[in-house]
Amino acid sequence: MSASRTSERAARKETANVVWSGSWVAERLGVELVGNGTPGGDGELRELLGLALRRNPKRAHLLVSNVLGKHVPQRPSVVYGAGFELGLRVREHLGEKLARRSVVLGYAETATGLGHAVADGLGVAPYLHSTRRPVEGVVRAGGFEESHSHATSHLLLPEDPTLLGTGGEGRAGEPLVLVDDEFSTGNTVLNTIRALHELYPRDRYVIVALVDMRSPADRGRLTEFAAEIGARVDLVARGTGTVRLPDGVLEKGQALVAAHERAAEASDGGAAAAAGAGAGSPVPGREAGTRCTRVELGWPAGVPDGGRHGFTPGHRARLESALPAMAARIADALDGDARRVLVLGFEELMYAPLRLGTALEDHTDAEVRYSTTTRSPVLAVDDPGYAIRSRLVFPAHDNPADGPGERFAYNVAGAGFDAVVVVVDSTADTTELHAPGGLLAELAAHTAQVLLAVVPSYVPYASSPAPERQEPRMLPEPLRGPVFSSYEPDDVGWLLQDLSDTELEAPTEEREEAIQSGGAHYAESLPVEYQPSAEYQDLFKAALDLSAARIARAVGTVTETVLAERSPRPVLVSLARAGTPVGVLMRRWAQHRHGLDLPHYAVSIVRGRGIDANALRWLAAHHNPADVVFVDGWTGKGAITRELSAALAEFEGFDPEIAVLADPGGCVRTYGTREDFLIPSACLNSTVSGLISRTVLRADLVGPHDFHGAKFYQELADADVSGHFLDTVAEHFDEVADAVDAEVKELLAADRAPTWDGWAAVERISEEYGIHDVNLVKPGVGETTRVLLRRVPWKILAKRGAGADLEHIRLLAEQRGVPVEEVDELPYTCVGLIHPKYTRGATGADGKAVASQ
Repeated sequence: MSASRTSERAARKETANVVWSGSWVAERLGVELVGNGTPGGDGELRELLGLALRRNPKRAHLLVSNVLGKHVPQRPSVVYGAGFELGLRVREHLGEKLARRSVVLGYAETATGLGHAVADGLGVAPYLHSTRRPVEGVVRAGGFEESHSHATSHLLLPEDPTLLGTGGEGRAGEPLVLVDDEFSTGNTVLNTIRALHELYPRDRYVIVALVDMRSPADRGRLTEFAAEIGARVDLVARGTGTVRLPDGVLEKGQALVAAHERAAEASDGGAAAAAGAGAGSPVPGREAGTRCTRVELGWPAGVPDGGRHGFTPGHRARLESALPAMAARIADALDGDARRVLVLGFEELMYAPLRLGTALEDHTDAEVRYSTTTRSPVLAVDDPGYAIRSRLVFPAHDNPADGPGERFAYNVAGAGFDAVVVVVDSTADTTELHAPGGLLAELAAHTAQVLLAVVPSYVPYASSPAPERQEPRMLPEPLRGPVFSSYEPDDVGWLLQDLSDTELEAPTEEREEAIQSGGAHYAESLPVEYQPSAEYQDLFKAALDLSAARIARAVGTVTETVLAERSPRPVLVSLARAGTPVGVLMRRWAQHRHGLDLPHYAVSIVRGRGIDANALRWLAAHHNPADVVFVDGWTGKGAITRELSAALAEFEGFDPEIAVLADPGGCVRTYGTREDFLIPSACLNSTVSGLISRTVLRADLVGPHDFHGAKFYQELADADVSGHFLDTVAEHFDEVADAVDAEVKELLAADRAPTWDGWAAVERISEEYGIHDVNLVKPGVGETTRVLLRRVPWKILAKRGAGADLEHIRLLAEQRGVPVEEVDELPYTCVGLIHPKYTRGATGADGKAVASQ
C-alpha cells in the first residue's frame, strides 16, 4: 500500500499551514480534541478530523473525518488506504489462521466503505455491512440501534444465513471484526456485540475504528464488558484521543445551529441555507449547459454492489479484475479538459464508487476526489475553519422504507469540480434522481459535466424465484461410510443410490460388444473391477511415496485458490469418482490449515447425458448454489469440463467453473498444477476411491426422481488403499505450506485463462494417427491409465524421456500386450489411443460406439 501512503502524504502537504477545519466550532463552543499524550497526538487528530454542527437532539457536534470519504472529498487512494492498512493491522493482530476464519461487519451508512476496505486488508475474510434498506425475501439475521445517529435502526441481511452463525450457535474460534468510523462512547458497538452474542456467541471480537475518542470514564467499560459476556474484545484504531465537551454544549450547539439557519433564511429566502450560506452558489448559466451522460460500466455479473448481503473473497477477486476496464470507460466519457473530478457515491453505496475512484486515478491525469451523499443533516458554514463549507439538498431517490425525506451532498458546491461521476445502484436510479430539484439537477448547477454510472442492485438468491430450491420429497439424504464407502462419514456424502445388490458387471470384451451391437450407453453397465497384481500394488505404493508431497502441494494450491476466489466456506462437490479423493483431500487441507469444516458431496456426471439433475436440486435445497465448487481429479482434453458447463446451463446459480488437482490440458483456471504427472489415485479403481464403482445411469434402475446409482464393493476391503492414500498425502501438508502460500500468491496475480492447448493437441494426434475422432484420444497419465484398466486399447504414446511417472503405464501395457510408442514434442506425458474401427472399447462423445470408417 505504498501508493496510498504517498497519496496521503500529498494530501497532508496540501493542508499544511492552513486553518484547522474544527477551529470554528472549537472557538464558539469550547469543544477540544485532545490527543493520546504522545508527541504530535493533537496534530494527528486534527489531520484526521474536523468539526461541524448538526440538527440532532442527542449530539450537536459532529466529528468530520478527512479520510472517510463521506462528507469531505478526498483522494480515493487515501480513503481506501486508510481502511486497507487497518485491515493489515487486524490481520497481524489476529495471526494468519484466525484472520482466515474471521468475518468483518461494517456500520451503515458512514462505515460501509471503510469496513469493506478493512476486509480487503484482511484479504481472506467475508464482509457484511448493516443496512437501513429492507429487502423483501431476505431473512433478517439480526439488528441493533445506534444511539447518537440521525437514523438509528440497523438491519443485518446476509444472503448466507450461516455467515454470522446458526440459531443458538456461533462460530467459536472465528473472530467477528466490527468496523465503525469512530469509537466514541462505545455504546453502538457494544450494543451490537451484546445483541449478536445472544444469537451467535463466539469467543473473540475485534473493534476497528479510524479514531478511538472515548472519554476516560468510557475506557474501562470495554474490559468490564468482555468479562460480562465471557469473550475477548480487542480494539484497533488509527488515532487515539478524546473530545472535551464543556457543560451545556448540546444546548449551545442547538442554539447556534438555529441562529445560523434563521440568518440564512432571512438573507435570501433559504437558498443560501441549502448551499451553505452562499459558498456553493450556482455558476451562472451552468445548469442549462451541463450535460448528464450515462456511462455503462460493464459491472461483472454476479458480483454484489457492496456488502449489504455479504461480499466474499471470490467476489473481491472478480471485481478487482474488472475495475480497470470500468475505470477506462469512465475516463473515456470524461471531457478532455476535466482537470478536477469528483466520484460521488450514494449513502450506503460507498465501496463500489470508492474502488471505481481508485481505478480512475490510474486512468487519468486529472485530480480525482471521492465522497458520498448522506441522509445526515449538518449545518454548512462557509468558513475555512469549519469542516462543512457547502451543502446540496435534494429528495431521497431510492424509495426508502422510512418514507421520503431530504438527502445531502457536502463540500461539492463551490469546490471547483469540472466533472462529477455519480455512482448509484439500480434501486436508486429513479425518476426522483433525474427530476428537477433532484441530485443530478443540483449537481448540474455546479459542474460542467455530470456522468451517471449505475451499479446493478444485487438480488440475493434467497429473495429471487428459484423453483429448483424446492426439494422433491422423495430425494433421500446422502449416503455415507461405512454403510456406503470405506471413507469416514464426514469425508463425503454420496448423492447416489446404492445398487450394490444389482448385477451390473461384465467382462470388458462382452461389455463393449453389447455397447456396439445394441447402441447401449457405457453408463448402463460396469466393467469388472481390475484386480491389481502384487507387482502393480507395489508399484502404486512406490509411486505414492514418490509423489505424495507433490500431490499435497497441488491439493493445497487448489484449495487455497478456491478459498481466496470462490468462497471462504465453499461447498465441495466432487465428480464421482475420480474427483472424490481430491475433494476429500481438499476438505482435509481446509480443516488442517484453517479449521474449516467444509461440506463435501459426490455427484454423478455422465458423458452425453449430463450431470445428475436430482443431485443438483438436492444441493440447491440445502446450500446456496453460488457456494458450490465442482471438483475433479484432472483434465485431459476438457470433455467433462465442457459437459459440466453445458449441463449447468439449465440450473440457476451454479458456477460451471471446475477446480482440479492437475490441468495439463489447460482447460480450467482453478487448478493445483498444470503438470502432467502420476496421480496415484488414477492407478487403481474402486480400491483407491472408497470402494465405490463408476456411476450408473439406466432407465430401469434410475427413475425420474432418483439419484444416479453406484455400487459399494465391500468384498474388496482387503485390497482397499483409499485411507492409506489420503493419510500419506496429508502427512505432507505442513511441509508444503510455505510453498503453497508462495504459489497461490503468484497464481492469484497471474493470467490463468484456459488455453485449451490440450484440445488442439488431441485434434492433431487424432488426424496424424488416422483416428478422426477426438473422443478416442485419451491424453494425460490419468486418462491413459483408465484406458489400460477399463478398455481394449490400441497403443500408448509416451513422451520420450518420461521417467517414473510412466512406470505403472509400462507395466499395465506389458500385461495387456499393448505397444508403447516413444514420441517427441508430446504436450502430455503420455496419451492412450483407442482404434475406432469396431475395436472393443471405442466409444464416442455420446457414450455410444463409433462406427467403422
